Amino acid sequence: MSFVPDLEAYLGLSLITDPDITATYSKDQAPFAPSAPAAAVLLARSTEEISKALAFCSERKIPVVTRGAGSGLSGGANADANSLVISLEKMNNIIEIDPANQWALVQAGVINLDLDTAVKEFGMTYLPDPASRDWSTIGGNVATNAGGMCCVKYGVTSHHIRALKVVLSTGEVIEVGKATKKFVTTLDLMHLFIGSEGTLGIVTEITVNIVPRPKSPATLIATFPNITQAASASTELLKYRPSMLEIIDQTTLKAVEQWHPLGFEVAGSILLMQLDENFELGDAAIATCQLHGMIDGMFTTDASEAADLIRVRKLAYPALERLGASLLDDVGLPVTKIAGFVGLVEQLAIKYQLTIGIFGHAGDGNMHPTIVHDHGDLEGEKRAKLAFSEIVKIAQSLGGTASGEHGIGSIKRSLVTDEISKSVVEIQRGIKKLLDPAGILNPGKKLP
Repeated sequence: MSFVPDLEAYLGLSLITDPDITATYSKDQAPFAPSAPAAAVLLARSTEEISKALAFCSERKIPVVTRGAGSGLSGGANADANSLVISLEKMNNIIEIDPANQWALVQAGVINLDLDTAVKEFGMTYLPDPASRDWSTIGGNVATNAGGMCCVKYGVTSHHIRALKVVLSTGEVIEVGKATKKFVTTLDLMHLFIGSEGTLGIVTEITVNIVPRPKSPATLIATFPNITQAASASTELLKYRPSMLEIIDQTTLKAVEQWHPLGFEVAGSILLMQLDENFELGDAAIATCQLHGMIDGMFTTDASEAADLIRVRKLAYPALERLGASLLDDVGLPVTKIAGFVGLVEQLAIKYQLTIGIFGHAGDGNMHPTIVHDHGDLEGEKRAKLAFSEIVKIAQSLGGTASGEHGIGSIKRSLVTDEISKSVVEIQRGIKKLLDPAGILNPGKKLP
């Protein structure tokens, strides 16, 4: 608390210091990630306020944690008792929409869905669709390079960003990238900040790409006897350029059926696919699924029917969450390795006597194993943490990666070095030292 009066006087405004309130700003959605109520919270309203705060904190080596909506799942926005949390929730203005040049300029606290709703008036859309899009912020999406179900066709957040305004740890404000569609004048510094999880600078304004809204998608659902056949079919379905391609395992389906019976009792796995163009390929897609042992399936262009079909995917995580305390993992895999990964995780569930349901983005190999144990079971919690780490190692052994979209945060730092070289680690540390010489930005996160 010692720095708070001086910082308040320097900024000319009051900070939040009530520990009951700062506690709510000091952690994200990741279970087991350590946190403590921050010394103070700044509800920033401008780039200038953030610049002044960082200059102050850099000089005094005060740790700074940047927060969007707190929707993260890696402990990346978690603070400690000595930290200043800078919340961007009040920086939520859509500054400009330029439909002719297909971009929008927004502050970092703008909600993902609010931006898409605003550009809809111009017949445009902002494509990234993380599961938390109804409440996650564009700045938070940039910090983790968030993904979503449309990534199979449209890519992650970084594919939709044109330029950033960033406050460096010293308080200096820089702009990287350009509103133009093409920009190769400098080194690609913009993408250095995307996915850096607040460790290199604080992004305050973002120029995003917007495009004409695609058609309402057509939807395919197919059931299979097992995950192996479903995963094999999913790899072949990629030739139809789906805008969504999701897979759900039997453990997750059983959890959904216990909660909301949807008629999937005999299914060992489900595939869901959407097309936002070339609807005439629906019959061919069904035929492809039949070649891989499909039990039953349908393809529809009706929007209300599609909403019913994809309901099972939307229920996947909450259905598993109902079974007990849950720990949601996030790994990236080669798409041809999904079935093998699921088999190894099923063995892990037996080994640790845990429920582990698996669902995720079959189209890009981003899987979300969800570990469940009984509430209050401390031994179960220990087993869940061990299984969490082993799941990451299984993915890495199959040519995959520790995180596809949730980020590393604090919960996976020890697992990163298994897939990157010492040289890459040192390069990253060198970049961190250059951009944050005092080491105040989100210490203990992202970088090994």
